[in-house]
Amino acid sequence: MSNELQRTHDCGTLSDKHIGETVTLCGWVHTRRDHGGLIFVDLWDKYGMTQVVLNPQIDQLAHEHAQSIRGNYVIGIVGNVRARPDDMVNQKLKTGMIEVYVDELSILNPSETPPISPWEPQDTSEALRLKYRFLDLRGPELQRNLKMRYDITRVARNELHRHGFVEIETPMLTKSTPEGARDYLVPSRLNAQKFYALPQSPQLFKQILMVSGMDRYYQIVKCFRDEDLRFDRQPEFTQIDIEMSFGNEKLMFQMIEEMMAGIYQEVLDIKIDTTFPILKYQDAIDRFGSDKPDMRFGMEIVDLGEIVRGTAFKVFAQVLESGGQVRALNVKNSTDVLSRKALDDLTEIAKTYGAKGMAWIKVQENELQSPIIKFFEKEMLDNMLKTLGSEPGDTVVFIADTPKIVADALAHLRLALGKQLNLIDESKNSFTWVTEFPLVEYDETEKRYTAMHHPFTAPREEDLTKFESDPGSIKARAYDLVLNGNEIGGGSIRIHQKEVQEKMFKLLGIGQEEAETKFGFLLDALQYGAPPHCGIALGLDRVTMLLSGASSIRDVIAFPKTQKATCLMTQAPSEVSPKQLRELRLKADLS
Repeated sequence: MSNELQRTHDCGTLSDKHIGETVTLCGWVHTRRDHGGLIFVDLWDKYGMTQVVLNPQIDQLAHEHAQSIRGNYVIGIVGNVRARPDDMVNQKLKTGMIEVYVDELSILNPSETPPISPWEPQDTSEALRLKYRFLDLRGPELQRNLKMRYDITRVARNELHRHGFVEIETPMLTKSTPEGARDYLVPSRLNAQKFYALPQSPQLFKQILMVSGMDRYYQIVKCFRDEDLRFDRQPEFTQIDIEMSFGNEKLMFQMIEEMMAGIYQEVLDIKIDTTFPILKYQDAIDRFGSDKPDMRFGMEIVDLGEIVRGTAFKVFAQVLESGGQVRALNVKNSTDVLSRKALDDLTEIAKTYGAKGMAWIKVQENELQSPIIKFFEKEMLDNMLKTLGSEPGDTVVFIADTPKIVADALAHLRLALGKQLNLIDESKNSFTWVTEFPLVEYDETEKRYTAMHHPFTAPREEDLTKFESDPGSIKARAYDLVLNGNEIGGGSIRIHQKEVQEKMFKLLGIGQEEAETKFGFLLDALQYGAPPHCGIALGLDRVTMLLSGASSIRDVIAFPKTQKATCLMTQAPSEVSPKQLRELRLKADLS
C-alpha cells in the first residue's frame, strides 16, 4: 500500500451510520460484475465484504482502470458511502445496507488466475488445498477456525491468569527420554555425534518448575512425536500445558471445568454445567468398551457371561471356558433398519477390531429371528432378553472373545450404530472425567510392564505396597477429560518422592544406571524438597476441532502436515547439502 492510501475502515465495518462519509478501503477482489455502465466489485478482507461501485459519471479514469481487475487482485479505493436501493439490500452481509461509490481506484497488486478458489464451494482435493495453503486460508471456514483457535487460547490464558498461573517457556532442544513415541532428533554441530530431541511434552521441565517453587505454571506449547498420523494427529501439535503444586484431583477438575465453561461462554455463547460427571476407568470399559466414551447416547454394553454359561452354542461356551467374555448391545427399534447386509457390515467392523465374528438376534412381536437361537433353551433366551431390556423391534448384537477384543469391538459397534441410527444428539456437549486407570499394563510382545500414561504418574497411596506383589492391580491417580467421545486432555498427580519414582522405574524395567542416565536431573530434583504436584495437558488442536465442527485437526492448524508428515506447500522435509551434513559429521548413505 502506498503512503498516500491509508485505509480508514475494514471491509466488514461500514453500515448505514456511515452514509455520506468518504472512506478508504483496501482488500482483495472477491467478485467483479460488469453491468454495462456500472462495475460492481465485492471487496473482501478477513473482517468481511463491502460492495463498491465504479460509475464512469463519477470518475471515468477509475472506471476504465476497473476494466482490468479480476478476482484476487489487491486494490484500494477511496469513495463515498451511500445507502443501497431498498430492493438491493443484502441481509446476509453485515455491510449489506450500503455500498461505496468509488472516486479513486488503486491496483496494489494483480493476481494470476488461482489454481483453487478459496471462496467458492468446490470439490478441491486436500492435497491441492495444502499445496496452495496461502489461498486456502482466505476461505471463510479456515478464517473462522483460526479465529476460534485464537479465542480459545485467549480465554484459556485469562482463566489461568485468574487462577494465579504464570506462563513459563521450556526448552525446544532437550534430551531424548522415553515417553511412548519416537523422538524427533536434532544433531548438534558443536557436540559431534550427540543429539537433542524435540520435546514430546514439557513433562520433566514442568515438574522441575514445581520443585523450583513456581507453584502454578502453564504454557501454550508445541510438542513433537514421530508417530503414524491420522485425522486427529499431527507430528507437531499444541498443548495447553498446566502444572500446580499442592493440588489434587478436586482442585484440578474444578479449575479445568471453569476454564472450559469460560471458553464455551465467550467463544460459542453456550453455557455449560461446571460439574462434569466422573467415571472410573473400569466402569467406562464395562459399560461402553472405551476409556473415552461418547455419553451423548445410551446403548450400554451388557455382560451375559453368567446367563449363557452352559449353553450348547459352542462359540460362546468355548470362549467362557477359556476365560473370555460374552457381551452384547441391545439396539432399540432397529429390526427394520438393520437388514442382513447391514448386520454383515457391522460384522466386518467387529472383525476390524479383532473379533472372529458377530452374533445377532432380531426380536419380533411373536418370534425371534437368528441363526443361533436353536442352540439356546427358552429359559436362557428369556433371561438374556430380560437382562438386556429387549422388546419387539430391538436387535441384539453379541461379541464373544477375550476381554480386550470384546471391549474394542463393541465400543466401535456402539459408535457405528449410534451414527447409523441417528442416536447422537450433535447439539450436546458431553464432558466426562475418566479416573483410576491402571498404573501399568503388561506388554506381551516385550514381556514387561509399560506405563499406561507415563512413568511419572503417582499410584494411589493404598496401592504403594503392590509394586512387587501385584503390580497389575495398582490404580493410578491419573485422569482424562473426554468430550463427546474424544479425549481432549490427560493428566495425573505426579510422583514427588524419589523412592517411589525408583520403584516405578524398577517395575518398568528401567535399571538404576539407565534411570540416572535418562532421568538423573529429575531424580536429583526430587531429593531437594519436591512438593506434591499435579498437572494436565489439553490438546488445543483437538479442542478447536470439536468446538468448530471441523472434520480434521488439519482444518484448525494454519500450516499442517499430511498423513506422511510432509508439508506440500514448502516441500518439507527436504534434502540438505553435503556441506551441512559434513558440519554435523553425519552420513547420508545409510539405508
